[in-house]
Amino acid sequence: MTTLIIRNATIVATEECFIGTVLIEDGLIRRVDRGDTGLPAAQDWAGDWLMPGLVELHTDNLEKHLVPRPGVLWNAHSAMTVHDAQCAAAGITTVLDSVVIGDMDQGGARAQTQHAAIAAMHECRDEGLMRIEHLLHLRCELSAPDILSVFQQYAHDPLLRLVSVMDHTPGQRQWRDMVSFRRYAERNQRFTDQQFEAVIAQRQADQQAYAIPHRAAIVEASRARQLPLASHDDTLIADVEAAMAEGVTMSEFPTTVEAAQAARKHGMAIIMGGPNMVKGGSHSGNVSAAELAQADLLDIFSSDYVPSSLLLATFMLAELAGWSLPKAVRTVTCNPARAIGLLDRGQVAVGQRADLLRVRMNRAGMPSVLQTLYGGQRAF
Repeated sequence: MTTLIIRNATIVATEECFIGTVLIEDGLIRRVDRGDTGLPAAQDWAGDWLMPGLVELHTDNLEKHLVPRPGVLWNAHSAMTVHDAQCAAAGITTVLDSVVIGDMDQGGARAQTQHAAIAAMHECRDEGLMRIEHLLHLRCELSAPDILSVFQQYAHDPLLRLVSVMDHTPGQRQWRDMVSFRRYAERNQRFTDQQFEAVIAQRQADQQAYAIPHRAAIVEASRARQLPLASHDDTLIADVEAAMAEGVTMSEFPTTVEAAQAARKHGMAIIMGGPNMVKGGSHSGNVSAAELAQADLLDIFSSDYVPSSLLLATFMLAELAGWSLPKAVRTVTCNPARAIGLLDRGQVAVGQRADLLRVRMNRAGMPSVLQTLYGGQRAF
């Protein structure tokens, strides 16, 4: 039996914070007590926060390691292990690596890396190379012609825990603003006006041909497997109502207050990006996470493309009116875990897996992860 005792920690429990002691045996939390202990074997955390390990439902961080520069494809195993270490250092103990299937750019980087990324996830897990737990989130680009064949290949993958349906066709949802879309589309290359108009026309034609039948097929297959479903970039009330009718339980990154209000009305979990909170707004001009939080229209944070944004966003959220630290911490721990049916993590409570963080505020006023424990073992 392996035993770890942590004393003199500021425990961030589900509803309150208190100085306490935690006993961990064989990777599980066995006791949570208020007050200190004099046991000499106990680790003294000197009042630092002890909080649950972060649960990440949607990160594109792996992509940055797979494609570190435009046109450069990196070894998938190397990318996976470095991404894993970065997540552990950010306090993430469960991560759903979001792999986009269905590339709107024919022959684009996503089409070239999707299979290698999923294979590397399995192989690195099987070899015991991971510091934390990695699961799979399939992000399905509905307007891509090849999406169904790729989805069918992974629909029964044992690591698959979440399916999101998304449509990045310019002129709607995330890309209502064509100026913002053009700036994004030209991040790696420049278009003439004629070339840009041709890109728009092709993507809108693909949407007309594929989006509706592809969505119906993916939703049906996901529900048959009882996989949680998320809609992406809901903008109109009608977007949310259509998703609700399909059995979707999460609204990822709603772009308007109206869409978030509709999601709340229908009992859907509302997910926003940590970078949106940290940077003070959406990079594509959509509603800010802080605005939704102030209206109590936020349930879950995703780190999106910056793993460290989860912890930063959480502590920023705790400074808003109506948001205590425990309530803010639930958006990155218990809430995302429960949204995908994981009941064994996300709380500092007896019987939970000992995925825990030691966090301290640094001199710059930012929370820093000093230790990450995964199943009671140090991962960072």
